[in-house]
Amino acid sequence: MSDIEGVYEDLEADVSLEEFREAVEAKVEQMGGLADEETAAMLIAHEVGESEVGGVADVEPGMETAKFVAKVIDIGEMRTFERDGEDEDGRVVNVEVADETGAIRAAFWDEHAEAAIGELEEGQVLRIKGRPKEGFSGVEVSVDDVEPDPDTEIDVQVSDTHTVEALSLGLSNVNLVGVVLDTDSVRTFDRDDGSEGKVSNLTVGDSTGRVRVTLWDEQADRSQELAAGDTVEVVDGYVRERDGTLELHVGNRGAVEEVDADVEYVPESTPIEDLEIGETVDIAGVVRSADPKRTFDRDDGSEGQVRNIRVQDATGDIRVALWGEKADVDVGPGDEVALGDVEIQDGWQDDLEASAGWQSTITVLESDSAASEEADGDRSEDENAGLSAFAEGNADSSSGSETDTESPADGDGDAGSADPTDDPSDGEEIEFTGVVVQAGSPVVLDDGETTMSVVTDADVGLGEELTARGVVRDGRLEANDVF
Repeated sequence: MSDIEGVYEDLEADVSLEEFREAVEAKVEQMGGLADEETAAMLIAHEVGESEVGGVADVEPGMETAKFVAKVIDIGEMRTFERDGEDEDGRVVNVEVADETGAIRAAFWDEHAEAAIGELEEGQVLRIKGRPKEGFSGVEVSVDDVEPDPDTEIDVQVSDTHTVEALSLGLSNVNLVGVVLDTDSVRTFDRDDGSEGKVSNLTVGDSTGRVRVTLWDEQADRSQELAAGDTVEVVDGYVRERDGTLELHVGNRGAVEEVDADVEYVPESTPIEDLEIGETVDIAGVVRSADPKRTFDRDDGSEGQVRNIRVQDATGDIRVALWGEKADVDVGPGDEVALGDVEIQDGWQDDLEASAGWQSTITVLESDSAASEEADGDRSEDENAGLSAFAEGNADSSSGSETDTESPADGDGDAGSADPTDDPSDGEEIEFTGVVVQAGSPVVLDDGETTMSVVTDADVGLGEELTARGVVRDGRLEANDVF
């Protein structure tokens, strides 16, 4: 066995012995006799090993070459361009390829471009060698060599319309039909070139899951034109990763269009009694109480805002802090809601609480005021079509969805019974048990059916359940005992 064959035997890469010999001979000639065949073989083996990657997700900009196997997902059109100092135009075809680890765009140039148009088919598996670089929508590979690999099976979706479940990092030219679950406001930012950009977000779901959709520049205003319950098609999106989560991005080449389609989003909500600290979960239920929005000053001098609500399902209830823009969501007692990607934290007196931040999704499924709004023509009969599954099996309507509970609206803490005819008489001694929905002076308690203002010096916190005993004066309970 020759030195070349010995090195080749130890090589774990998909290259023939003949190709390996040719590469070794070229390396010996390149080095001008400074390396013998064995040394050249070892150098080639190292180069080949470095270029072989485990999957598409391992391809990174800066690699000299990368070799991988992937399935053809989409074949673009051929584009021509002028090359400096040459009479013949250049040609390029962008081909979307993917494996189970992700997707990537492969650029086929000139003769390879001709072959891509004439010979490639969607679903075909290819063995590709190319030079990775950072492209417009992620990593791209400029193809140097390619050949079919009919013996390898790759389990990825090939379809004109993707599902949320089928999205993978690097995928582009994505069309996806789903129902809008949540929208955010438009934000502006300054680019390095001095121009101003715009960005906003939607959350869209289908039968396989949900995904955050980031809208850039010309598309950013679409988040203000759409509402929860609208069915849309995301056209020509591309998949990026943020904080370990896949997002679908839409630039000026893409669009988000309303469509007439039946889409059902069925989340897997976690029962409240099963929640644990540190989890990021989905919960669904009925709003039992809602506090007024509060503002506060951050350490950097900016102003923040938060609003607390208490959500109940068939297994229990939990306080949910709505931060930032989420505090502006129109939600109140009796509303059925779905809360996605909320973080479970340690709350007051070791009670669990949920935190809904920028990455969370808040969808109002059914509101107590829906009937009157429909009568006024303000709400479509099918506005929440496909979303009702959020609450199925999670919310016990008898425990909150039919209550008349109101939270203090004027911010001064005055709140009485939801039914004025049931108010206790002035001077009557009563005992009232409820959850603190407003701390301060006075304290406001909510028992799930009515609210009561309580005058007390006791130190209480939001979400605490307590009993106040005393005499009613001017609609308030002047408490002698709080326990």
